[in-house]
Amino acid sequence: MSVAGVLTGQEPAAPYRFEVVVDGVPLGSFTACEGLNAEYEMKEVMEGGVNGYIQRLPGRLKHANVKLSRPLDGTSAGGESLAAWFSRIGRGQGRTQVLRTVGITAFTAGGSPVARWSLHGAIPIRWTGPSFASDGSGVAKETLEFAHQGFM
Repeated sequence: MSVAGVLTGQEPAAPYRFEVVVDGVPLGSFTACEGLNAEYEMKEVMEGGVNGYIQRLPGRLKHANVKLSRPLDGTSAGGESLAAWFSRIGRGQGRTQVLRTVGITAFTAGGSPVARWSLHGAIPIRWTGPSFASDGSGVAKETLEFAHQGFM
């Protein structure tokens, strides 16, 4: 994972926004990002004759899917919407042509970049539109989810 920037002199609880770029094409701003993590599977090895402990060795490195969410706005409908982009992304292409590089940059409310992540071998796997209810008071949101092969 490549992280550029450090929280120096900034309010740690400040609201962030996330700019997302896929293969050099900006997808816009998002207000929530979750799933930026990596974890090693641990293998337990029991040695014969050594009963006092079990060796734990790192195995495969796995990454969670990354979910990006934002409120609906004027760009959420029409030919250049996130839903339309998602629907077009894999049509008539093989698996290797769908793999993308996704750049995510976190900005403070004042517009200063705080951190950057680059997802290697990313595949957009889910777009979720808003749920509407006439008695609801929540903000209508759309979510884009990527599976990926790791951070660069």
